[in-house]
Amino acid sequence: MLQIAIYFTLLSLVSVGGIPSVMPEMQRLVVDVQGWMSAAEFTQLFAIAQAAPGPNVLVTALIGWKVAGLAGGMVALAAFCAPAAALAYSIGGFWDRMRDAPWRKDFQRALVPITVGFIVSGGYVLATPQGPDWPSALIAVASAAALYATRLNPLWILSGGGVLGAALF
Repeated sequence: MLQIAIYFTLLSLVSVGGIPSVMPEMQRLVVDVQGWMSAAEFTQLFAIAQAAPGPNVLVTALIGWKVAGLAGGMVALAAFCAPAAALAYSIGGFWDRMRDAPWRKDFQRALVPITVGFIVSGGYVLATPQGPDWPSALIAVASAAALYATRLNPLWILSGGGVLGAALF
């Protein structure tokens, strides 16, 4: 339990852009370093968390539950949410007072490519749980193109990608 708390606390403090930004490191810790589950199980838990109503941070509770039962789920969720919330609360007033400071605007602009990089790497990890392969890459590119080029509801595109993936694999 202590390991779960430490890992999720550290991930919480670097989760610029939310949970997608730390997915690669979370997957590395949970699958590669600790061996608590397989890459496919990790991806399945993420999919369940995304399908459930509520924030995508629920994946932390599912991982903790898989590793150590209900108590592990509660520890993982609290360890991920509490540090970021405490940090945001403690610097929120100062950050608001500095809204017109030039350094704040520069800092925020500098965070944009970092956040985008984190999120793209998270998408890559989730899209390739067994390693990269051409069919998965083509489905991902086609889905991204459809999202960009059409006004279709993303759920239809997600469903289509799932059906196509099931047919190909």
